[in-house]
Amino acid sequence: MSRASHRSTAPAPRPSRRRTLAAVAAAALLLAGCSGGGSTSAGGDGPVELTFWTWAPNMEQVVQTWNESHPDVQVTVNKQDGGDAAVTKLLTAVKAGSGAPDLMQAEYQKIPTLVSSDALADISDQLGDDVQDAFPSSVWNSVTLGSDAVYAVPQDSGPMMFLYRADLFEQYGIAVPTTWDEYADAARKIKAADPAKSLGTFSANDPGWFAGLAQQAGASWWGIEGDAWSVDVDSEATRRVAAYWGGMVEEGVIANTPMYTPEWNAALNDGTQVGWVGSVWSPAVLEGIAPDTAGTWMAAPLPQWDAADPAGGNWGGSATGVTTQSEHPEEAAEFAQWLNTDPEAVQALADVSGVYPAATDAADQALTDPPAFISNQPDYYDVVGRVAETTNDFTYGPNVNVAYSAYTDAFGAAAEQRSAAAFTAALASIQSTTVEDLENTGFTVAK
Repeated sequence: MSRASHRSTAPAPRPSRRRTLAAVAAAALLLAGCSGGGSTSAGGDGPVELTFWTWAPNMEQVVQTWNESHPDVQVTVNKQDGGDAAVTKLLTAVKAGSGAPDLMQAEYQKIPTLVSSDALADISDQLGDDVQDAFPSSVWNSVTLGSDAVYAVPQDSGPMMFLYRADLFEQYGIAVPTTWDEYADAARKIKAADPAKSLGTFSANDPGWFAGLAQQAGASWWGIEGDAWSVDVDSEATRRVAAYWGGMVEEGVIANTPMYTPEWNAALNDGTQVGWVGSVWSPAVLEGIAPDTAGTWMAAPLPQWDAADPAGGNWGGSATGVTTQSEHPEEAAEFAQWLNTDPEAVQALADVSGVYPAATDAADQALTDPPAFISNQPDYYDVVGRVAETTNDFTYGPNVNVAYSAYTDAFGAAAEQRSAAAFTAALASIQSTTVEDLENTGFTVAK
């Protein structure tokens, strides 16, 4: 795979914020040369030493494999509290001009923010030409922002799945829905059979969940047009998703209980909620909150808008980026590539960190047995792999936190109203809030 010599970058704030695209590039070069970066070497006499900020469980065990086979480049893991906390810490270091690590685990939705803040370096020239081919286009798009630059190597992804109580579906004589129309029919049948039960819930506190459903429908909430960001939250595709879920909430055939609440946890454990539109990592969550139901769940691809054209969405996932303060970007990029594409490394990621690796072929080799909670479905990861390959592209923007906050406010009110019209109206509110914030922050917004 060859790359064009021209590199596109994510739009930076307008000159009114004293930041032109040229200034962004210059700042990145200056930061890369700062003496306060995370990497060190003993004047060429010792190994290159890199630091890696990550919150993935047991990453030290994975990194140990690298260190044992790469004596000239040693990586030290610095565990972080989580995605948002690590991003804030990195942005503080970038602003100060020192204190950043060489490598950073970053959630996909945070990458545009880090790029616009000059925190992540373009490592396209340091990666092998075939790295892109290791990943589905949807996750690769998340680390390139639709450009020729590469700001990270995908680490794990969260293909969305439909999980359902197989025993209760059999009891009620309901077929597994393959389309969203069939999902709605199944919800009505379950409600008619037992008014206390619901097939699922609409969660106003999970913007990432809703964004994944919009992604499946063909939406992309942000885009890059030259030196400007575009915003398309209130798109036809997203309105279709909002109207669908709002209609079912208004009809009363699904619940509107937010996820991860005690009520929601109890509903999954006692069978009051019969299904969950979740993600590849859902069995691990169910194991913790609904232990009594082990062995009764199965997973299927998301119901489709068009069964003849399968599509999916992502909910979750992260990548490994090289920061602009690293004094050894080539070695750091080499490690990031190894961590996320080498079969031994990917196997270790799957075994000890419990993630779903983003690299397609490596994940297929590493994940041969289903999670223990859903051991009744031996082909679980085969299903996940097929879904990952059909997931649509989706571009995040530099103010995803603002859009997500607007989501919880707007859809929280809509869910309480139980009105389909309120669901679609919520999108206009999120759209205007997101655009206004971009403009106020100094970004150019395409009209």
